[in-house]
Amino acid sequence: MSRTPEENEKVVAEGFIEKAHRTLGRIPFTDEAVAAYYCATDDATPGRVRITLMAALAYFIVPIDVIPDFIAMLGFTDDAAVFWAAWRSVQGHVTDQHRNKARAFLNRKSTEKPRINDGSS
Repeated sequence: MSRTPEENEKVVAEGFIEKAHRTLGRIPFTDEAVAAYYCATDDATPGRVRITLMAALAYFIVPIDVIPDFIAMLGFTDDAAVFWAAWRSVQGHVTDQHRNKARAFLNRKSTEKPRINDGSS
């Protein structure tokens, strides 16, 4: 399924936090996915990096993919492959600040939406 960068951004804005909470401890890339979220929503991140990360995060969020997420042990395999390919291509743009925000979010485990562009980016 092909989406525009704007459609991917909307999917991520509407669904990432809920998906992150639902999959905590179930996927091996939760820390990186949340750091990628902060990187992708940081205005200082280059456009191509934001587009790449939004596309990977949107693929992770959308329930219709190559291997449905509910299939035990296999469901997140395709999500992981897509995410890691994107991560490897742009990880140099994920800053310590993005990682620290991700850690704080994961430690909070709250349902509040993380603050974006709060002036500390």
